[in-house]
Amino acid sequence: MLDLIILSLHFFICFLISVVIWRGSKDVDSQTSSTGPAEMGPDGLVFIGKEEDIKKSQRITAKIDGRQIVVFYHEGKFHALDSRCYHEGGPLNLGEIEDIDGQACIVCPWHKFKITLETGEGLYEGINPLEPSPTPKWQSSGVKQRIHKVTIDNGNVYVSPPDLSVSFDSDYYAEKYKKGGDLAIQK
Repeated sequence: MLDLIILSLHFFICFLISVVIWRGSKDVDSQTSSTGPAEMGPDGLVFIGKEEDIKKSQRITAKIDGRQIVVFYHEGKFHALDSRCYHEGGPLNLGEIEDIDGQACIVCPWHKFKITLETGEGLYEGINPLEPSPTPKWQSSGVKQRIHKVTIDNGNVYVSPPDLSVSFDSDYYAEKYKKGGDLAIQK
């Protein structure tokens, strides 16, 4: 009987931990709502949050015109990119940041795709079979993830709305998420 109680308690604690992890990072909705327009900053930028708050949390998700983005604070710099991975829509806001060849990269929690925070390039480790002793090296698969310009003004963090005249692979999942929500692309 005591074993059953301990086992039940263990499952309950695991369940609570899962709920906390699932809830993810703090969300901010910066899109136009029924109560009025989003707070706009200088030059049409969208207010995301206070600089000190984002520095403490290291990341925050926000919506700009219904598009979910994630803002990271890493090694003294702010970076913003589409929150859904270009590969299959994985939630980058839940990924870990790794240093790959001197570049800070977010690692998609679904399939471990690596994306540079600075440029949005997808990285892969490949070899040149023409080399006498092929050695794996990190290479770019091109810019795949839409990044967003971050501006700090008077302790506030702002992000530029996306320029949709240029397309990126991540646009597909940004739109799919926008239309269908979490259930449309849950793994």
